[in-house]
Amino acid sequence: MSALPDDSIGAAARNPQDSDAQETREWTDALKAVIASEGPERAHFLLEKLLDEARQSSIDMPFSANTAYVNTIAPDAEARTPGNNDIEERLRAYMRWNAMAMVVKANRLHPEDGGDLGGHISSFASLATMFGAGFNHFWHAESEGHGGDLLYIQGHSSPGIYARAFLEGRLTEEQLTNFRQEVAGKGLSSYPHPKLMPEFWQFPTVSMGLGPLMAIYQARFLKYLHARGIADTANRKVWAFLGDGEMDEVESLGAIGVAAREKLDNLIFVVNCNLQRLDGPVRGNGKIIQELEGEFRGAGWNVIKLLWGSYWDPLLARDKDGALKKIMMDTPDGDYQAFKANDGAFVRKNFFGRDPRTLEMVSHMSDEDIWRLQRGGHDPQKVFAAYDAAVKHEGQPTILLIKTVKGFGMGKAGEGKNTAHQAKKLTDEDIKTFRDRFNIPIPDDQLADIPFYKPADNTPEMQYLHARRKELGGYLPHRRVKADETIAVPPLEAFKAVLDPTAEGREISTTQAYVRFLTTLLRDKALGPRAVPILVDEARTFGMEGLFRQIGIYNQDGQKYTPQDRDQVSYYKEDKSGQILQEGINEAGGMASWIAAATSYSTNNRIMVPFYVYYSMFGFQRIGDLAWAAGDMQARGFLLGGTSGRTTLNGEGLQHEDGHSHILAGTIPNCISYDPTFAHEVAVILHHGLVRMVEKQDNVYFYLTLLNENYAMPGLKEGTEEQIIKGMYLCKEAMLAKGPKVQLLGSGTILRESIAAQELLAADWGVSADVWSCPSFNELGRDGQDADRWNLLHPTEKARVSFVEQQLSKSEGPVIASTDYMKAYAEQIRPFVPAGRSYRVLGTDGYGRSDFRTELRKHFEINRHYIVVAALKSLADDGKLPASKAAEAIAKYGIDADKLNPLYA
Repeated sequence: MSALPDDSIGAAARNPQDSDAQETREWTDALKAVIASEGPERAHFLLEKLLDEARQSSIDMPFSANTAYVNTIAPDAEARTPGNNDIEERLRAYMRWNAMAMVVKANRLHPEDGGDLGGHISSFASLATMFGAGFNHFWHAESEGHGGDLLYIQGHSSPGIYARAFLEGRLTEEQLTNFRQEVAGKGLSSYPHPKLMPEFWQFPTVSMGLGPLMAIYQARFLKYLHARGIADTANRKVWAFLGDGEMDEVESLGAIGVAAREKLDNLIFVVNCNLQRLDGPVRGNGKIIQELEGEFRGAGWNVIKLLWGSYWDPLLARDKDGALKKIMMDTPDGDYQAFKANDGAFVRKNFFGRDPRTLEMVSHMSDEDIWRLQRGGHDPQKVFAAYDAAVKHEGQPTILLIKTVKGFGMGKAGEGKNTAHQAKKLTDEDIKTFRDRFNIPIPDDQLADIPFYKPADNTPEMQYLHARRKELGGYLPHRRVKADETIAVPPLEAFKAVLDPTAEGREISTTQAYVRFLTTLLRDKALGPRAVPILVDEARTFGMEGLFRQIGIYNQDGQKYTPQDRDQVSYYKEDKSGQILQEGINEAGGMASWIAAATSYSTNNRIMVPFYVYYSMFGFQRIGDLAWAAGDMQARGFLLGGTSGRTTLNGEGLQHEDGHSHILAGTIPNCISYDPTFAHEVAVILHHGLVRMVEKQDNVYFYLTLLNENYAMPGLKEGTEEQIIKGMYLCKEAMLAKGPKVQLLGSGTILRESIAAQELLAADWGVSADVWSCPSFNELGRDGQDADRWNLLHPTEKARVSFVEQQLSKSEGPVIASTDYMKAYAEQIRPFVPAGRSYRVLGTDGYGRSDFRTELRKHFEINRHYIVVAALKSLADDGKLPASKAAEAIAKYGIDADKLNPLYA
């Protein structure tokens, strides 16, 4: 073996896998020379060529998506900010102060009432520089020539957004004083809530994790609108501000592959990496920034890391042997937090002191100099350069991983401390320290009042603030309440094919009725192009495959392959201007896509009507938080739960059978829900929804459950349209003129069991029964509660009568309701059944299971036989029949009276 230089021998000893250290050094020296002489881009190109050659030669190449723990953008490659840094720094200071003041003041207001409204200071404290750069230089408001950028604001930073809007004159001091005090109508919502501040917040971003998911599908929807020629969205960006702790939410990372696949270069994630979540470090033993870099670069994103401020640049430039970079990489996040919770002397000893070379590197620096070595997220020049690179990048979504300090500026009250997130009650001394750190011009004798600070309108700061927003088209955040455009809804008669009775011997399902309605709507020249069918890989299940060829499936790349079924009429057709959004097996993505379309009237000034159809069990149960957020966002559109009910999807078992989606839908105030039985009910409800959401622009959305059972449809009885919408109409009068009377109520598939029970009651027991279709027990319940509330608050005025009572007052006898949902669904109307009338409810409480529908309905005790028994027992309770009649029916129909309650089966 030839002799090696001493350092090469040492290298070989340190790395026994290196069989030729001299050769290794030559390669690394060559790479360094390329970087020095031709720049990092040339070096990157050469490395990619080498890697490609290695892969082509079948050499196993272990993949690493990580780079060194330094800034992605080199100092000499940074775009220079055009802003006035001194003025911007003062504006940030005022916003920091006002954000702190509103939280602390709110939590001092009413000590007798607990004095704890909550609120957060530390999140905005770490984000202020990043928000400042965006508001001053990047974020466009909607204006002539620009559709406006869309901002998903990190929820806990809302006080800082209010603080800026206060300086801009968009919010008053009274509103800031009433932070989190909204009942009287003068306050500000805790987090971004479009429902509560409809002209201000664009999107709700709490619960955490929903923001990143919704932002991805919002960005994709902008591309969809552009591809279809509905709106020019080419210059618009979607910015989502997220916390590093928030990235642990499953939804935060769940769709990042979608963003890369769809080439969403209009999407920018900004992750505030303050290394800390509510209780402590996000990754105390690791490095959350490196972890996220690997996740996102591996998924195909453009990753920009901003870790270190400008004061670090000279030190890194002198780090020729990589000692400083090694310490930066080896130091876990838990230690980084400890550094920022202490002082410069602590950092000198415990960070730089880990290696004699780095300790020597800072020997000329004072402890104060070391403390000024800021993280990158607090350096306005670095932040500007990162944003500039992000907006210019093409072909990929971008994530900015920006390192900050939780509670920056809060000092011992919270800066870098595990308690920072909960800090909201600062002492007078803490407030004084805060004032001094940011040079807020408030004298000592006023500090106890924690006054808000706003410079005079003619000061350079205020003139600069307004000038920057004028240059960018106006103020943000800002939300459009109604679309400017008007679109006419076709008359109900246009859907005659769905309203008329089915032909003799013809049977269809309500799912087919929905597809017919949608097909007719798509032919309308005005509203048809605005329909957005959204599917989660179930088009064939719901009989919608015919739409593939008719309107196409949106794909930004078109269709580069020849589909296997190309020779079929309904082949799988993908198209750049396709109208269908096919989300794959992805209910959360489907709902996020629906939300983007359902709020398009606000975000794009374009009315769109999304129709999202899915297995009903996989709707509200799986995406309930998104459904609630949709209510907050004032979404408008249709959710359609197919194969609904506990006994309809008979072969799929426990996890697939829905007996409670209407219960969940009823918890959302602006969700209007229906469980129709017949095709004409589907048409009337869908048409009514279009009128409300498109023509009237009401802030509601509709949920309809659909069935996969085929039967003859009776057609619309003229004059019942309004009753269908209100939730109840007489669909089949009694077969007998005489005999004891009962009223049978039902919805969905089980209404047909009530109709069958009507026949059995007449034929076997001489009982006369009216059958009522109740497409919405939820709407009936809301109507009754509304009437009851009015009567409570107006005791001296004529009482209002619920719609249930209005309808049933025309009849007589006990009332029996049976549905394919839990008993609680129909129980809602019990208080509104006319006085003196008994009310009995049958429902599907318990877990589902697989079997034939007849067996399932027998198991859950909701079929025609149980309805008959319930009617006979109710008549017996009223003294109209002997109790033995109910016992006879139990025996006649073979009912096992001692079987286990299906709730526990």
